[in-house]
Amino acid sequence: MKIIKSDDFSRAFEKLPQNVKRLFFIQETRFLINPGDPRLHIKKVRGLPLALSFRITRHYRTLFYFQDQITAVFFDIDHRKDVYRNM
Repeated sequence: MKIIKSDDFSRAFEKLPQNVKRLFFIQETRFLINPGDPRLHIKKVRGLPLALSFRITRHYRTLFYFQDQITAVFFDIDHRKDVYRNM
């Protein structure tokens, strides 16, 4: 699996607390090994037909979509109350 991180994702990532960043890297590794890993809690994002999210913690989510069968694009990351706000 290949991951592309958008500029918006990178800017949002820099603003996250350090503990969330550390946990993101654990989830990112799981995603790279197996995008269907149940520990990611992947769900469809309402309002964006191709977008999905996976859980970093109970409160933080990463939004992404599959560009093709081997490439995922991470386009946002934030607290769940904020990440879905503009959907």
